[in-house]
Formats: sequence, structure tokens, C-alpha cells
Amino acid sequence: MIKSMTGFGRRQGAWQDGTVTVEIRSVNHRFLEASIRMPKSIGRLEEAFKKTIQEHCARGRVELTVFVQGNRGGARSLQLDAGLAKQYYQSLRTLQRSLKLGGSIDIGIVAGFRDVLTVSDQPTEDQKLAKLVEKLGLLAVHDLVRMRRKEGALLAQDLAKRLEILGGLTGQVADRAPAVVQESFLRMKSRVEKLLDGPAPDLPRLHQELALYAERSDITEELVRLDAHMIQFGQTVQSTQPVGKTLDFLLQEMGREVNTIGSKANDTVIAATVVQMKAELERLREQVQNVE
Repeated sequence: MIKSMTGFGRRQGAWQDGTVTVEIRSVNHRFLEASIRMPKSIGRLEEAFKKTIQEHCARGRVELTVFVQGNRGGARSLQLDAGLAKQYYQSLRTLQRSLKLGGSIDIGIVAGFRDVLTVSDQPTEDQKLAKLVEKLGLLAVHDLVRMRRKEGALLAQDLAKRLEILGGLTGQVADRAPAVVQESFLRMKSRVEKLLDGPAPDLPRLHQELALYAERSDITEELVRLDAHMIQFGQTVQSTQPVGKTLDFLLQEMGREVNTIGSKANDTVIAATVVQMKAELERLREQVQNVE
């Protein structure tokens, strides 16, 4: 059964004096795009997570985020930029001499300048944390896939319903089509006789020409192709492979046939039905945008 491109997964586990949470969500996208955000101390897992996502998802924008609360197993360090401090001091001394200012330039002033003293995290590789995040991440991906399959099942039901409605409308057009050709023939025959102010001198030739003209409003071929596309669409919806692009292509072909039917038939009844068909096609197209 088809899968949706939207889904969510979340797993949480205890870690030292805090917790580790892995969240993954996906939304619609033409291709597969994976984004990973996690602490630097476990950054080596990024490629592994991207590979896992590629194995389970074919399309969609997928975002995986790792939250570590509590002790991350890292250290903090204080960094002194002595060269920058000297530049600050020399600049202040120059300013003092230039403006003939009094006072002293002490350590408190220099240390207060930006970037002279900085505090930074020194992440350390933690095998236990990495193993926990890897386990939670895999479980979260499985949760995401389950939700995408569940959403896909609902999509398949709605697509089948819409396709059935479209099939009923197509049947109405097919029932009306023979009458359209006949009415077109009789209408043109009446116009010709009115112009000639009586029967045509060569009636067989007239009928032949009128029949050729009437065939221009024949939509049999378009109906056959539309029916074939709808059958293929219904079969494709049952596939277990990623078929979103295929369904979108079939909808384009179905829309092309419906437009041709509307323009060739030149009939008010069929024209009204074609409007309904286009509306159903648009609803199908909106749903197909969610299919992987």
C-alpha cells in the first residue's frame, strides 16, 4: 500500500541525570532531503542516520533532531586571547596619549572587552551516549514509517473514492457521446438545407461531408484512453513501491483527455459534466501531492 510523505516519530530515554530525546518528522518534497541536528559529541552518527532515512524513505523532507538534557559528558574550558588583549591595551594607551587623558588602564577594563576571555564546550566522544542515541533514532524512524503507512492507507481510500466518482462521471459522458454525434449531424444538415432553401441536389455527398464533420465531435478515443488511465491509476495506488510521481503523471494524462473531451464534444451537457470531472481531478491531484 502507498505511503504518505508526512509523519512523525519520537523516542526518549534516560541519560545520567537527564534525558535523551530523538524526534523525526517529514513533510512533502519532490525529492528526499534529510536534515540532521545533534550535539557535536555524537556528530559521527549523522551519516548513519542519513543512510537509515534513505533506506526507509524515498521522498520527503525529513528532519531528525537529538536533544540531550542534563550532563552531556563534556568539559568546559576558558580561552584567553592574549594577542587581542595586547591590542586593546595598546589602542587604549594610544587614545590616552592622544587625548591627554588621566587614569589607569587596569586588568578589569581589558578583560571586559569582547573575545578576550571566552568559555567554550569541549565535547568528548561518549560511546554510551552514542549507542543510546543510535537505538532511539532507529526506533523513531520506525515510528515515522508506521505513521507514513497509516496516512498512506487513508490516502489510498480517499483516492479510490475520488476515482470511483470520476469513473461515474466518465460513464455519463460515454452515455451522452453517441447522441452528440447524431445531433451534430442533424444540426449541420438542417443548416445546409436552410442555406440552400431546400433539399441538397447531391444528398449522398452531403451526408458524407456532414458525417465527416460530425466525426470531429466523436470523443470515443479520448474516453477509451481516459478509462485506461483510470484503471492504471487504481492499480498503481495498490503498489507497495513509491509511486507518487507515477500517479502525478497519470493525472496529467487524465486531465489532458478531459480537456480534449470538453473541447471536442461541443455539448452543454457534457461541458457541465467535464467541469465536475476537472474538480475531481484537482482533488485527486491535491491528495497525490502527499504520496511518497
